[in-house]
Amino acid sequence: MTARNWRDLLALISGRRQENAVQDLPEGMRDESVDRMEFLLSLRRRGISDAAVLRAIDAVPREKFVLAEFADAAYADQAMPIACGQTISQPYVVAYMTEQLEVQREHRVLEIGTGSGYQAAILSQLAGEVITVERYRTLAETARKALAELGYDNVNVIVGDGLNGVPEHAPYDRIIVTAAAETIPEKLVEELAEGGIMVLPLGEHHGPQRIVKLTRGEDGVTQQELIWVRFVPLLPGQAREL
Repeated sequence: MTARNWRDLLALISGRRQENAVQDLPEGMRDESVDRMEFLLSLRRRGISDAAVLRAIDAVPREKFVLAEFADAAYADQAMPIACGQTISQPYVVAYMTEQLEVQREHRVLEIGTGSGYQAAILSQLAGEVITVERYRTLAETARKALAELGYDNVNVIVGDGLNGVPEHAPYDRIIVTAAAETIPEKLVEELAEGGIMVLPLGEHHGPQRIVKLTRGEDGVTQQELIWVRFVPLLPGQAREL
């Protein structure tokens, strides 16, 4: 979708035609990108309002980060399986966590849990540098290839133990964890710059979790509890296989 169409769609949200905006689009706009149009509209309706985040999501072709058999449903608001028994998060959760992270172009961002690379791709549109860690070599290599093919050259994919972070590049202005931790990972907090923000799902691995937003200030770290979610578990170490 072009930037112009994106702006037109956002304008359509306001007013009485909000619910029928996609159906009433001019004939020339009703092409293969209609799913993405509906996708962006649904994010707006659910409260995603940061224009930079919406532009980033519009710019990244989600179908390049899902398994081929799910490409036709890439813009459905649901999690999908990827290799190594992992998942790509539903688009709303990706958008929500990204918005809560408050990323600026001058920021260096650390992501724990590369997965397919989709979240890193979104972050690449917003940050100056993205370092992303994946414990499964297969996922890391696939994500690295997809990111390179799309020209996202400010992303560095590392195979390793995400719970250790990447201390040689610390501190980080922003940290995002895309797997559920049962306790706050202290090593990652140590790698967070003063004034930095970390967003992660926190809770039992076999139960519901909450997105938690940590902000590091002069007086320590403050914690804000946000929406309920369900993520795959954050596990220690680098995977021996896959």
